[in-house]
Amino acid sequence: MAKYYFCGIAGNGMSALAQIVKSEGHEVEGSDRSFDIGENLDIKEKFSKMSIKIHPQNGNYITKDIDYFIYSTAIENENTEYKKAKEEKIKMIHRSELLNHYVNRYKTIAVGGTSGKTTLTALIWHIFNTLSLKPLLINGGYLLSLMEKGLIGNAYYDNGDILVIEADESDATIEKYHPQKAIIHNITKDHKTIEELEKIFLRFALNSETVYINEDEPLVYSLYQKIQKKAKLYGKNSANLKILKIHLSNSKFNAYGQEFNLPLGGLHNIYNAIAAIRISLDEGINIKDIAYAVSTFKGTFRRFNIIGEINGIKVIDDYAHNPHKILATLTHCIETSPNNRLIVIYQPHGFAPTRMFKNDLIEIFSKKLRINDILIMPEIYYAGGSVNKDISSLDIIKEVKKEKKHAYYFDNRNEIINFISNISHEEDIIIVFGARDPTLHRFAIDIYKNIQEKYDKIYKYGKEK
Repeated sequence: MAKYYFCGIAGNGMSALAQIVKSEGHEVEGSDRSFDIGENLDIKEKFSKMSIKIHPQNGNYITKDIDYFIYSTAIENENTEYKKAKEEKIKMIHRSELLNHYVNRYKTIAVGGTSGKTTLTALIWHIFNTLSLKPLLINGGYLLSLMEKGLIGNAYYDNGDILVIEADESDATIEKYHPQKAIIHNITKDHKTIEELEKIFLRFALNSETVYINEDEPLVYSLYQKIQKKAKLYGKNSANLKILKIHLSNSKFNAYGQEFNLPLGGLHNIYNAIAAIRISLDEGINIKDIAYAVSTFKGTFRRFNIIGEINGIKVIDDYAHNPHKILATLTHCIETSPNNRLIVIYQPHGFAPTRMFKNDLIEIFSKKLRINDILIMPEIYYAGGSVNKDISSLDIIKEVKKEKKHAYYFDNRNEIINFISNISHEEDIIIVFGARDPTLHRFAIDIYKNIQEKYDKIYKYGKEK
């Protein structure tokens, strides 16, 4: 048994690995600056229940008895614990190296792409798990079914020989993995330029034994010519896809000659399902069993989760943070609920991404939002560290307003809650968009509760009158 110390243990990738390491019987400790400022306390509590010790991130707990110090790209060289681990000559392992250790140990299915990979990873694992293949999971988001069991939700340890992972391209560490099966679902601007991403995903493909290529995505399909011998195609044509019905939160379609009921809305989620079904078929699973498993999928945390509905007003929490994901969700809402007004709250997840996406975001909000829809933006989320704050959410709002759209900027995010309560009316769809910030889910709940209190008072007054 070895002792592992995770610096930044609350990060999605880090927390998943910490759980797997602990499940193998090793001693696990760690720290996270979000815990130190009172955030992510539900995750901290779940770590405690797993007997994972959590310490303040001050360097005092970096001791010579630690066998492995695990860190991620988010940890700066000036981090107190990072420097102390170097001084103590503790073996230092990057998150991606530890993940690659597991990739090489198992029959790994690595899901890559710039959009949808968390849901796709979750759905593949769910199908395999439902059908008793005992797969392991390392994901970048939380499965609602696992959260219901009291788990963090982004990792699961079992005694099968299959591992399903989300392979993140944001820091290019995806190039290190040599999985048995890889999926490249899409390539859109996110974290890096298109040119950089094409090179990263090509190297990922070349390192993999078999690569599943999405034939519906031109940038992904362009890789097919370079890796034909190891590539398999999936997509609308391969699946002979026929859309039967798409509602706000569920879909019905026919693929591979079988009817599927997917408890998720949106064409993009049907495409996610097609990929998961293709992988499952190639594992020798009966298509009717796959259809049953798909019908029981509960989804992932903050991926179009409906917080509640009152007086026809729906409040939705969604992780969408880049232009491609935001456009997909807006399109889905408008197509399935054309008569409902949208109130969109978008909190950008960092200054560098906002700088990169600024023009794309302005174009999407200006062209996609209709005349009665409303865009609201608080200030850009600041996660700490040294960053150039030369851009603001207000810069986007000003440009969208020039296109005669209803757009509002709030320096104080808490003021948005009452503002929405005052302007919302029957049949509105309110969506909270944004990533990284662990308080956004609570924010969406607070919006819903405030609207609920408003109508409770109206109903009470009406009865008294």
